[in-house]
Amino acid sequence: MSKPSSQIETRDGVSLYWREWGQGAPVLFVHSWALQSRMWDYQFASLGDRMRCIAFDRRGHGRSDCPPGGYDYDTLADDMADVISALDLRELTLVGHSMGGSEIIRYLTRHGSSRVKRIVLLAPVLPYLTKSADNPAGVPEEKFEMVRALWRTDFPRWVVDNTPAFFSPETSEQMMEWGAKLLLETPLPVAIECNRAVTGTDFRAELSRIEVPTLLIHGTKDVSIPIDLAGPPTAALIPHCTFKVYEGAPHGLMYTHAEQLHADLCAFVGV
Repeated sequence: MSKPSSQIETRDGVSLYWREWGQGAPVLFVHSWALQSRMWDYQFASLGDRMRCIAFDRRGHGRSDCPPGGYDYDTLADDMADVISALDLRELTLVGHSMGGSEIIRYLTRHGSSRVKRIVLLAPVLPYLTKSADNPAGVPEEKFEMVRALWRTDFPRWVVDNTPAFFSPETSEQMMEWGAKLLLETPLPVAIECNRAVTGTDFRAELSRIEVPTLLIHGTKDVSIPIDLAGPPTAALIPHCTFKVYEGAPHGLMYTHAEQLHADLCAFVGV
């Protein structure tokens, strides 16, 4: 029997790397901004005996192709659809962290939920981050552009300076170095274009169209995406949403609060 390929070609000819571990109910993990499927190693190692853990590298990330375009949410949602179709995934649980959660929402509103049973949004960058007349709690666009200007000057320094806040004070130096290394493997132009999508896309109208059961988890110590900006406003817009607050959890709650998260995931999936 031939070994299945670890690459899936999208409708516009981009090759995406994917991986899996374990068996059972299929769960597709969608990674964060500027990271890659390797970020889910600890979930694969802990949950693989109870579920089939699957992940892929977003275009421009990890071992996937790096085309000069296609970093808008419509294209990224189409990429996800191609992965789900190629692997013939059904009765699927989608788990997305940060930017990955937004991709899940756009996938559902663009491609429907016929293959999806439930979704999990971890520290999502939703519903809309940029300040506007009808979104006064958002962040002014000029602040986002100031950060991108810093990246164009010295992205490694910004990553190192901001890594501790992604974790907790108890996190080992080695773990933080691992996280920073994964982040720095993403090409800077890709990181910038994905950030433009993250900060500039308004999902408020889409969230009310989500029909599947949703688990939303956000931490009270999230510096990257403060809980008040994203957690409650997002949960209020999704019809069938269970909102859980992790006290003291930062943006990287999948590492700092792994035991609590894994228990909640297993309960939600029913394994």
